[in-house]
Amino acid sequence: MTVHKFAIADAVFERSPGQEGEIYTGNLLDQRHGGPVTIGFGRYGPNQVLQETIPVHDTMIVLEGRITVSDAHGSQTAGPGEIIAMQTGDKVTIRSHETGAMTAYVTFPHWQQPEPTSSSST
Repeated sequence: MTVHKFAIADAVFERSPGQEGEIYTGNLLDQRHGGPVTIGFGRYGPNQVLQETIPVHDTMIVLEGRITVSDAHGSQTAGPGEIIAMQTGDKVTIRSHETGAMTAYVTFPHWQQPEPTSSSST
């Protein structure tokens, strides 16, 4: 087993797929590395809203700012050092607050499918 250490500076942030707001993800360990989980960092601009049906088990650790996650059963707000866990199939609304937020996440299985590789025949 290989031990990994990551910092926010290691992440290459990309706009979260299918979103137009200021919500970015930066996978650091995923299916390309052969493990069962994806880990990375998420960055939310101020007052962003994401509505989604969670495709995987998603654990989000708030590092900076605050995040509120709402579903049909209520809302949970988390700040630095707190964790929000969402399960496959949960229909949620994720909101950042006025200062935005930085999170770390772990998903099982991988939330993003690998890009297809092209093969050429000769």
